[in-house]
Amino acid sequence: MDRLDIGLLGIVVTLVMIGLRVPISVAMGVVAFVGIFFMMGINAAIGIAKAIPYELVGDWNLSAVPMFLLMGYVASGAGLTSGLFAAARVFLNRVPGGLATATVASSAMFASASGSSVATAAAFSRIAIPEMLKAGYAPSLAAGSVAAAGTLGSLIPPSVLLIVFGLMMDVSISELFIAGVVPGLLSAVMFVAMITLRTTLKPELAPRLNERYSMAEKLALLRDVWPLPLLITGVLGGIFLGIFTATEAGAIGAFLACVIAAGRRRLTLHVLRNALIDTALGTSAIFIIVVGAALFARFIALSTVPVWVTGMMDGFSPIWVVLMIGALYLVLGCFLESISIMMLTLPVLAPLLHLLGIDLIWFGILATKLLEIGLVTPPVGMNVYVIRSSLGTLIPLGEIFRGVSWFILADVITLALLIAFPAISLWLPALMAN
Repeated sequence: MDRLDIGLLGIVVTLVMIGLRVPISVAMGVVAFVGIFFMMGINAAIGIAKAIPYELVGDWNLSAVPMFLLMGYVASGAGLTSGLFAAARVFLNRVPGGLATATVASSAMFASASGSSVATAAAFSRIAIPEMLKAGYAPSLAAGSVAAAGTLGSLIPPSVLLIVFGLMMDVSISELFIAGVVPGLLSAVMFVAMITLRTTLKPELAPRLNERYSMAEKLALLRDVWPLPLLITGVLGGIFLGIFTATEAGAIGAFLACVIAAGRRRLTLHVLRNALIDTALGTSAIFIIVVGAALFARFIALSTVPVWVTGMMDGFSPIWVVLMIGALYLVLGCFLESISIMMLTLPVLAPLLHLLGIDLIWFGILATKLLEIGLVTPPVGMNVYVIRSSLGTLIPLGEIFRGVSWFILADVITLALLIAFPAISLWLPALMAN
């Protein structure tokens, strides 16, 4: 077998192993080691297996991952995010589908702190869905809005997916973060527009609430939620103004979260201990996948598969290549989780993207948006299953998927806008550069 055949066989074996529920980090690492052994011998395989993990884990840019995770866990554990839904509910209760809209708004803010779609969906499945069901909302709308709003954590910075993409593609993480702001907000606006349109046409989906609140009550709620906007503005504002890099922003964000929590007398030893443990566990899981993917990327490069793929795509325009990659991501999103898809595909796609001159910042936002959609598409739909596990038998799985289908439609429209108008993603990074 020549190198190309070994590379193609390695990809097939990796997919089969993942289908058999072998952890993706193990699947990619084992296939890479065996593949390099057959291509170059045992000494080369051992040498690469020793060198790549050391070089990768020692990369300073990866320190952003545990720092942003720590920021999110401290903010959540210290209750800095606890008043988001209550405040959004008060200020949005008069609009059609006000509770669902409040869920989207508060989820967007929570996602900015946590950087995790799954964490956002898990938190709001316990906070927002019971309130919506109590108010007479259709179960499909209640569960669908939480599942979809949870995906905003993938795109709205700080995002772990954007950090991983930046490291894999050697792209500025700061520019990726800033590029994700407008598309993330656009996604939230599209969700709100869809909720408003559906509940206006079918009022029985979301009965109007007749709650009234005094100005004093509203101000009290604002006093409870101000720390989180301050934290997010400080982190993103510092990156945009060039005061610090995205890597430094992670440490500053974690420090600010601790200072704010301590100032509000909520940074107990219990909160700090749990935040550090969760950060260590989350970082370890991500790093293991990243190391496996780095080994797999080296194997793919040595196998000449990227050269073969580039030759196959010769003659296609960049926009057609982007559309084909988008279709591939949507299919893979039905079966694999987000980081796995990114790690599995980028080693093959990177040379093609470079050859066609596709803007990697723009593509990074598109890829992340596609992975957001994968979080709610059947049969896997990780956010849907997170909600299902939180609610038990309260809402059937099929009902959740039916509810989220409308939000997938809104996401597809958003994706089309991002493809048709790259400036939506690129104008803020250009402004930051100037």
